[in-house]
Order: sequence, then structure tokens, then C-alpha cells
Amino acid sequence: MQGKATPDRRMLDAAVFCRGLVEDGTVYAFLADHRLELFQEEEFADLFPSGRGRPSIPAVLVCSVMVLQALEGLSDRDAIRQLRTRIDWKVACGLALDDPGFDFTVLTYWRTRLRRSERPQRIFDAVRSVVEATGVLAKKTRRALDSTILDDAVATQDTVTQLISAIRKVRRAVPEAALVSLSTATDEGGKPVIEWSDQSARDAIVTGLVHDAEAVLAAAQESPSSELAADTIGLLALVAGQDVEPGETPGSWKIAKKVAKDRVISTVDVEARRGRESTAVRTDGFKAHLASEPDTGIVTAVKITPANAPRRTDRRRADGGRAGRPRGPRRLRLRIGDDTQRPRGAPPPPRHQAAPVPLRPPWRLRP
Repeated sequence: MQGKATPDRRMLDAAVFCRGLVEDGTVYAFLADHRLELFQEEEFADLFPSGRGRPSIPAVLVCSVMVLQALEGLSDRDAIRQLRTRIDWKVACGLALDDPGFDFTVLTYWRTRLRRSERPQRIFDAVRSVVEATGVLAKKTRRALDSTILDDAVATQDTVTQLISAIRKVRRAVPEAALVSLSTATDEGGKPVIEWSDQSARDAIVTGLVHDAEAVLAAAQESPSSELAADTIGLLALVAGQDVEPGETPGSWKIAKKVAKDRVISTVDVEARRGRESTAVRTDGFKAHLASEPDTGIVTAVKITPANAPRRTDRRRADGGRAGRPRGPRRLRLRIGDDTQRPRGAPPPPRHQAAPVPLRPPWRLRP
């Protein structure tokens, strides 16, 4: 059942004794003053539909810890250690000075329930609504923008594996497609045993899989249940055409030598993409874009995009499209004159005394 926070203050309440030590304008002070408005109990009632069992940790306490944990980038164990020992955390979360906190596994338990709920971003939505209502960021127009790579847990699949997997999915979802006889693919899965170094053998396998995919797609499109399995059928059509091209003979197919734009890398997670973390490091997954106010640390916008999103649009994605194009580095003009020899703190000389001087290579010294 859902636990509720008690409004009564304790004898060693951290906010009573140490609220003045927490600097105003920080996330800690913001939570200390507005956490009860941010995380109301009725907003989390759907996470605990049963009224039986032991009461949970109050939502206002757990959500406050999650916000501070994300702010400082801590693990669950480190976050609970900070809650137990740091005064600013206790003030922000409304605990007493001698409160030991709770077990770190509670954070995992709450994240799982939030992720499975209909509103997994409710904590961020609550913080954003209170920020707009209180006007904390009314005169703060600066934003710190950043992006990072999120590795996906699925394995990258090659063309043959994707075709076999997509065909199996359609045959399980559409009864009429399961009646189609297959020449190369099987319902058991697994790649065929061939000599993969033989180009003709690889082309024969790809040709047979493409023909199987075409037959399964034709049967699935004529089925009455095609609308219910539209996503699965569309995935097979996409996989069957993104990595292959016509072969040397009519009706034959082979793996294309070019990479398709916005290529699907796995039939398990169709939204994951292959991207580059640097010129030498490639990764599969997504990009997380974040915008925050640098003085308070309050996150103002977040967005998740595929890993192959262009870098030039990262700033616009993180700030909801409001950020302008990133400017390149300024071109510095070298000046040689009295300006480089003036004492520290002295005003710069007039511009006519620091005129640009062309730089020439030194004379070659001869013995």
C-alpha cells in the first residue's frame, strides 16, 4: 500500500536547524521549499492499487532523492549514503538530522513501477510545472546543453538474421502467413549452415530469404488480421528491402555494398540505431539530449533520439528547437605591439599603437 508523509516536524528536523546553510537558488533549496507541491500523494496513487501490505516509503521522499541523485549523477548506494550523511540532502528531503534514510533497493523498486506506469515522466513533469508556477527561472535565460550516448542492450543483427527473425514474427502473428511453405527460412530460427566465405552461397541464401519474405508478405496482406499485425508486417517489408539489391541474374538478390540510410539494426528494438561517439568509436542505441539552467542545475528539457541523429541538431533537440545554430570558434587576429608588454591591470593602449604586424619566417642562418 502507499505510504504517506507525516506533516509533523521532528525534534531534530534538519530544515529547522540548518535551512540557513543551504544556499538559495539551488535545487536543494528549491526542494526544501516546494517538494510538497511537486510530489503530491494522489499523483502516485496508481503505483499502489492495492490497499494491503506494509506502507511504502512516502513518494515525496523517494522522488526528492531521485531528483538529487540525477543532479549529482550518483548510484543508488551513493545516493542513500549522501542522504544519510549530508545536511543539504536532509534539508531538501525534509528529514531529521539523525534519520538514517532507507535501503537503496527502494530506488530500483520505484523506478520499475514508474517505468511500467502510464506516466513514466511524471517526476520531470511535476518539477517543470512548479518551476513555471513559481517563476524560479523567470530571469534566467542561460541554458547548458549536452548530449550523450545511451548503449542499447540488444545485439546488432546482420541481414540474414534480421530476415529470418522478421519472417518468424509475421508467421506467428498472422495465421495465413504460417501456411506459406518456406524454401530457406525456418520457424525454428538460426542461420543456415553454409560456407559463408563463398560469395555464391551467400547470394543463394539471400535470394531464398527475400523470396520467402515476399511470399509471407503477400499472404499476410490478404489476411483479415493484417491490420492488427501492421507493425510486424511493415518491419518485414522494411528489413527485406533495406540491405539487399538485385543480383547478376533476374530474380536473384545479394547484400548491398552500401549502408541504407536510417538502417534498422535489430528486430528486437526497431528504434535503436548505430551512431558514432567519436571518429573511432561506434555505438548502437540512442542519444539523450538535456538542457539545464547552469546556476540552479534545474533541468528544463530532455529528449531521446536515435544514435544516428546529426550532431548539428543536438542543441535544437535538447532545447526544444529554440536554440540557435552553434557558432564556430572566433577568428583571432594576432597583434604585436605595446599591448603585449603592458603591466597587469593597465588599460590597453590606443588601437594605432597596436597595429597588426605581418609575421615573416626567420632568416636562415648559414655557417
